[in-house]
Amino acid sequence: MSQQGGRPTGREDDWWGQLYDDSTTDTGPTAAPDSLDDRFASAAGTVGRRPVADDPPEREARDAPPPPPAVPPQRNRPEDVAPSRPPGAYGGRVRAPWEPPPAAPPGPVTFPPGPMPPGFEERAARRAPGPGGPTPPVPTSAPSVGPGRAEPGPVAPVGRRAYVGSGPPTYDAEPTALPAADPDELDDLVPDTVLDGARYGVCTLRAVSVRGDSARFRGEPRRDALLVARFGSGEHALVLVAMATGARATPGAHRAAAEVCQWIGRAVGRSHARLVEDLRAARRGDLKSGLHRLTDRSLGKLRATAAEQGLAPEEYAATLRCLLLPADPACRTRVFFGAGTGGLFRLRGGQWQDLEPEVTETPAGEAVVGFGSPPAETPEGDRLTMDLGIPTPPSPYEPAPEPPREPFRFRASLARPGDVLLMCTAGLAEPFGGEPELAAHLADRWSGPEPPGLAAFLADAQVRVKGYADDRTAAAVWEA
Repeated sequence: MSQQGGRPTGREDDWWGQLYDDSTTDTGPTAAPDSLDDRFASAAGTVGRRPVADDPPEREARDAPPPPPAVPPQRNRPEDVAPSRPPGAYGGRVRAPWEPPPAAPPGPVTFPPGPMPPGFEERAARRAPGPGGPTPPVPTSAPSVGPGRAEPGPVAPVGRRAYVGSGPPTYDAEPTALPAADPDELDDLVPDTVLDGARYGVCTLRAVSVRGDSARFRGEPRRDALLVARFGSGEHALVLVAMATGARATPGAHRAAAEVCQWIGRAVGRSHARLVEDLRAARRGDLKSGLHRLTDRSLGKLRATAAEQGLAPEEYAATLRCLLLPADPACRTRVFFGAGTGGLFRLRGGQWQDLEPEVTETPAGEAVVGFGSPPAETPEGDRLTMDLGIPTPPSPYEPAPEPPREPFRFRASLARPGDVLLMCTAGLAEPFGGEPELAAHLADRWSGPEPPGLAAFLADAQVRVKGYADDRTAAAVWEA
């Protein structure tokens, strides 16, 4: 490089080496020691500003602005206390002459001597600004979860509760382990939670299926299945809610529950036009006999699948509970049907009513009401099966006679404005009836003027009770 800051004569790497190599002499005919100012002048000339050749070093030193007084650094942090920083340090390095001096931070605030007013320190601590504004007061104790009980941890929204009963449940509230997956059977995976909802006519539907605490801890799949489907359109549409629970401690329980929901869904969907007509005309007897046949065929397919797999009927079985909701706002008939355990409740006037149909146990060997015999009308309009002593031919879906099955359950009711109809599997029906505090809590949560949203309904359905850790599936209907 020339001494006037001209273009480099050698390679670019040599130019950088000459500029920053301490062994070479500095640019410009001066006897002053090497300094950062001299190197900056050389670099500035290289990029476009050439220093005047006849400027003596004394003139440069005379025209240079005097250095500002050094500001002692604030020693607010432990690392700032060390006296190893040289005078004039700026941001951990030597400040260049063209850089402005740092602004001094505000010093500590001192109060005049004298006694503080009562409560002054507490009020000042609350007004002290934090990252997001004034710091809120810290509660002295955790919010109460129940009478005489407190649960540390995140505070739930007002009105919601994590659990009811004598104490916290045994298992964690959130999922712990995932079920084992087969890379060739990924369609067999079941999500932890299913949430759905809709609004048709004068009713609002909320439905949820949640894996139980026990299954979440052990990494087992959810045995409950949920199907929410609409068939048809407009006022002729029909909404079906089907839920099933697979047999306990069987490998394919979740598959059995899903299959029976799909089969009853296909059967109802293919007959939805006739079902809507019967609902509008309130043909209770026709509805009961027709839905009985559809339920029997769906469960018969499940038993046939068990036989194909070489399993006993009880090893590939499921309960089934269904709800039919017409979309016609002028039709307030709500129909429940199915087979197996669970619950059917109605919230009216702030009080729960148990609507689960009464079923009489039939001894082995006797005829079971509603299984394959010719129907007959009762004074109430129901079509019931009568034992006429005529042997019933075997079903095409069943390979051989079997032990008595779960009796068919049917209930048709007229909804009133303000009613809440709840259908659920045994996983929620058992704690609902076994812990009165849960029923009271849900009655309080669901008696408001508006139905809860999906997230709120999920939180309500997950209120836990110690001793009940099975899957929970529930569908609730709010009447406008």
